[in-house]
Amino acid sequence: MVKLDIISDPICPWCYIGKANLDAALAQFPDHPFTIEWHPFQLNPEMPAGGMDRKTYLETKFGGKAAAAKAYAPVVAHAEKAGLTINFEAMQVTPNTIDAHRLIHWAGIEARQLLVVDLLFKAYFVEGRDIGSHEVLADIADMAEMDAALITRLLASDADIADIRARDAHSRDMGISAVPTFVVANQHAVPGAQPTDLWVKVISDIIAQIGDKS
Repeated sequence: MVKLDIISDPICPWCYIGKANLDAALAQFPDHPFTIEWHPFQLNPEMPAGGMDRKTYLETKFGGKAAAAKAYAPVVAHAEKAGLTINFEAMQVTPNTIDAHRLIHWAGIEARQLLVVDLLFKAYFVEGRDIGSHEVLADIADMAEMDAALITRLLASDADIADIRARDAHSRDMGISAVPTFVVANQHAVPGAQPTDLWVKVISDIIAQIGDKS
């Protein structure tokens, strides 16, 4: 198996699109060689713990509603191409994602990481839910057949916060400044929401290399 590490933030629309493109490629290779692990990267590490009104956040970041709409136009186009829904009207809060990253980490321990990542993307981009909310995160854990009561207790503590921040810092120290970033076999970094065709080629090449060595 070949390790595929994905550095991502669940409020990053390009991460949402990048995963969809990767998934479309993986679907063409039922026996693909990847072992996938998701890693934390906070786009807004200084975000208040309770998040921020999304309208205020966008106007602060982009300098107004029109500028924000212009900045998100490519996102909308690529999301539609990938067959995804982004319900901007429903998204009222831009959350701090430290707790969502903790949930992804705990899901990985229980081999439910891919499902939880999917559920987080759906909750935020489709349903407009606040994925910084402990109640929402516990509900997502429950949908993933994790112990929601345990997750609620963990979220109320500082469990693994230092670890998540250290892993985020490690990625930045490696030179990663934007997400998604995909790292293949611990050596080849593939930045951005790459198209499905690229992933099909990457997977085909890896399968061929594995075949040559067998």
